Amino acid sequence: MVGIDTSDDAAVYRINDGLAMIQTLDFFTPVVDDPYTFGLIAAANSLSDVYAMGGEPRLALNIVCFPDCLEPSVLSEILRGGSDKVIESGAILVGGHSVSDDEPKYGLSVTGFVHPESIKKNSSSRPGDVLVLTKPLGLGIINTAIKGELASEEAYDKAVKVMTTLNREGMKAFEGLSEVNSVTDITGFGLLGHCLEMSEGSNTTIIIESKKVPYIEEARDYAQMGLIPAGAYNNRSHIGSKVEVADSVPKYLEDIMFDPQTSGGLLISASPKTAEIIMDNLKDSEIPHGIIGRVENFTGIHLKVE
Repeated sequence: MVGIDTSDDAAVYRINDGLAMIQTLDFFTPVVDDPYTFGLIAAANSLSDVYAMGGEPRLALNIVCFPDCLEPSVLSEILRGGSDKVIESGAILVGGHSVSDDEPKYGLSVTGFVHPESIKKNSSSRPGDVLVLTKPLGLGIINTAIKGELASEEAYDKAVKVMTTLNREGMKAFEGLSEVNSVTDITGFGLLGHCLEMSEGSNTTIIIESKKVPYIEEARDYAQMGLIPAGAYNNRSHIGSKVEVADSVPKYLEDIMFDPQTSGGLLISASPKTAEIIMDNLKDSEIPHGIIGRVENFTGIHLKVE
């Protein structure tokens, strides 16, 4: 039902008229020093794609690369973090595979399930929709500051809180609502990269209202200091010519919107009335979120930032 044609978040295979299987895989190198926290983040990130498709994760397999020079206790803590996050999601961890490598990498292959009529693709937004973002941006920039030992304890704690929070809360906020037209999660391509995928896939123009985009406050300061990850430059190089950015948008905010995210939030394209219901469902969330833009008929360019 969903394959590689639109660069969606996961594959979906119809089992019968009432059940479809979601399949996804993700893993990466550590973004924090603490191995247990890294396990939590990597697992939350891997589980996210299932939530982005509107489904519930059910089975997970570990994917591990680990150097022989590190203590086995480090690996145990990474796996413990991953296991705890899988348990929190309600899925079952059923094993996995490991190889020796020069640097540690960890993640999950995740299987989830969804009703075929409830699948949320990244390519079906409609003119008139508005966009809800369920987590703040700036995670890649803050992770760069963490690696450079320049991040404050407060910034570290905020970033870890966002990265370890399951996107289940965001998925539950739109579950059962009929006018949710398109969903994706914000990860390595940054907000603008994933918005471009959504707009190209649905042949619409997406307009981001930059002043409404939530981000972790400290990311602004780190961006102005030049602590921009290589991935943000790659994203800008790859799609910058396809994005029309108003001169009034501050440079640091551009950087934040190109910034690659780890375990970022869901981007939900829904009718204005439905978006308000989603926002009401998220009113008790401890994670900053907001309505950040709108969808219009295609005007000759797929993505604008104002």
